[in-house]
Amino acid sequence: MKLKKVMSFALAAMLTLGLASCNTAKESDRTDGKDSQQVSESEQNNGSGDSTLVYGSADYTRINPAMDEHGEINLLLFNGLTAHDGENQAVPGLAETWEYDEAAYTYTFHIREGITWHDGEPFTADDVKFTIEAIMDPDNGSENAPNFEDVEEITVIDDLTVSFRLREPNVAFLDYMTMAILPKHLLEGEDMQESDFFRNPVGTGPYKLESWDVGQSIVLVKNEDYYLGAPKIDTVIFKIVADDNTQAIQLESGELDMALLDPKNAQNFSDKEGYTCYDMTTADYRGILFNFGNEYWTDHRDIIPAVCYAIDRQAIVDSVLLGQGMPAYSPLQRNIYNNENVEHYAYDPDKAREILEAAGCTMGENGFYERDGEEIGFVISVMAGEQDRIDIAQAAAQQICEVGIHCTVDIPAQIDWGGQMANLIGWGSPFDADDHTYKVFGTEKGANYSGYSNEKVDEYLTLARQSSDPEVRKEYYARFQEELAKDPAYAFICYIDANYVADSSIQGIAKDTVLGHHGVGIFWNIQEWSIAQ
Repeated sequence: MKLKKVMSFALAAMLTLGLASCNTAKESDRTDGKDSQQVSESEQNNGSGDSTLVYGSADYTRINPAMDEHGEINLLLFNGLTAHDGENQAVPGLAETWEYDEAAYTYTFHIREGITWHDGEPFTADDVKFTIEAIMDPDNGSENAPNFEDVEEITVIDDLTVSFRLREPNVAFLDYMTMAILPKHLLEGEDMQESDFFRNPVGTGPYKLESWDVGQSIVLVKNEDYYLGAPKIDTVIFKIVADDNTQAIQLESGELDMALLDPKNAQNFSDKEGYTCYDMTTADYRGILFNFGNEYWTDHRDIIPAVCYAIDRQAIVDSVLLGQGMPAYSPLQRNIYNNENVEHYAYDPDKAREILEAAGCTMGENGFYERDGEEIGFVISVMAGEQDRIDIAQAAAQQICEVGIHCTVDIPAQIDWGGQMANLIGWGSPFDADDHTYKVFGTEKGANYSGYSNEKVDEYLTLARQSSDPEVRKEYYARFQEELAKDPAYAFICYIDANYVADSSIQGIAKDTVLGHHGVGIFWNIQEWSIAQ
């Protein structure tokens, strides 16, 4: 394998000197620090008084919250029966109240009166039943299906009442009922993966779709009939700017009002008048996913602990993230059930070499270990466009090479999930511990892209989701993390902060909310945001 150019840690360390983190900037008038040619679109309202927020967004090929795990835009267009508040607790959403029958494992939800879809049709319990059954249908291939696999029966009692009977208890069920509900009258009989609906979505959320210029922008206008009241910002434009560096340039020029930037770009706004930086904590971690469907790991699974010991996580946090994050050793470090006492795989290159040599590897002439005449090494695939992942992967690959494993980085336009050797993966949830563990590490679950399978992991995750007793859950999640450390699915690297930068005139952003994967969650209270004139 040809060794690709990787990041120099010495250079990266030098770049961090004198760079302040992206702390909250001084509040100022909207045009401070910008000349007359750099006024954002939200100011150009032609005297109408309408307000517009232009957000720098990655591209969308569809908006399908039932099938896809992530999408910042979902919170603007759709609602669930429950919602998450600023502390990530499940609270009433489209359902005003609910009851739980412990003996029958049954939740009964009572829907608010008067809710309508964006097209004016009434929202009913039939929509709820239709959506969750579509997610549960294995033919639809939803990565959210594991969240509802305990659902035995869904009963529509009347237009505003629906019940779910579970086969086994699932303490995370109220969290999972934040799932966006889709309109039965527009999707019944449609292909849940390919329907044109997902390019012309109709929801119940605070904003509704006005137009979609593919690859350019998605324009949303406020829903005057929103059940929590009409939003204060009239129009939100998701401007498609897939590259992190370009987003920073357009934010500075005034073409964007808000963007999620990588740390290196975000720090450039820390002292700029007219901008506010939000360095927000997340449950979003990065790690090397090993593709166990690739035969390489059938023969070389025993070297994975050596890979884990080869990574200097703190150096990556310092040099790549500019201190905006922390080293990772577990998928639950930002959860109340984290087990601090599991193996951290602290940086130990000597230990990594010891493991390789104990596995029968010998150093070859080119400086990399060999076994049975084959060089030890693998490729980390990283999707193009997400600069922080590329930088993390390149830094980790350099460190792994230094212990004698020939690791390179590939940046394809599209990821071949079945064919790749490894991936710089990201996951993480700020909600119940079941989220992003059961379906990510459970055998053959919807988000288990590594093909990982461990009977003890399956057992502990199942028992943890079935108990409402915090002490019982704590014990099972501790065991889960211990087993995952013994038999790693990933080489965990770091948790990253979400570095949002916004025009200082935008008011109402909840800066203390812990965000999820890809920094998703900042729009949880978008209907309360405003733009100071």
